[in-house]
Amino acid sequence: MRKTIALAVAAIALTGCGMLPGQQGGGGEEQQQSQRTAAEQEPPPAGAESTSAPAESASDPAAEQSTPPQGGKVIATLESKVASGGDSGTARVDITVLKRQGRTLSLNWTITAVDGKVNVHNGLGTGSFDYSVAKVSLIDPVNAKRYRVARNGTGSDATCVCSGTQGQFLQEGEASTLYAVFAAPPADITKINIEMPMVGVLTDVPIS
Repeated sequence: MRKTIALAVAAIALTGCGMLPGQQGGGGEEQQQSQRTAAEQEPPPAGAESTSAPAESASDPAAEQSTPPQGGKVIATLESKVASGGDSGTARVDITVLKRQGRTLSLNWTITAVDGKVNVHNGLGTGSFDYSVAKVSLIDPVNAKRYRVARNGTGSDATCVCSGTQGQFLQEGEASTLYAVFAAPPADITKINIEMPMVGVLTDVPIS
């Protein structure tokens, strides 16, 4: 079953990565980047140092970021005041998985409403009627590239390989666990930045 899932993911049409600043849009608007070489190379240890410069965050000035020691369940976290769809509160994002799997990279995270109300329903999508996390992206500051969520085709009706969020309006203390799949960056990239809509940018998140 594991091998079947891996083959299915590898067969999807990935949205590709664009030179920064990233251009919005799915399908064929961004040129796909081949990751065959990266898939054939052995990835470096997750703890390897990176010379990447952190991307600037456009989050609220009150946002606080910390990176717990590698090996714990949470590998990066970011908390910020958010406002989306008329709802406002404080959200915390905990990154739990950032794992390279051949030519793809899997991202798992939990978003928690620390106080107030957090609109996950359409707060992480690319538009008002996009009830997914398709607007989440990865930024490789070394090669100045942005990686968008993979899609299962190139047409306008292609859906993202990611979580759905319809109906998710988190009250204080509630949390939602989400995922997204991306094209993998080159094998020598051991850390990457994660741009999370509403919350901000988590920098230098280690890839395992």
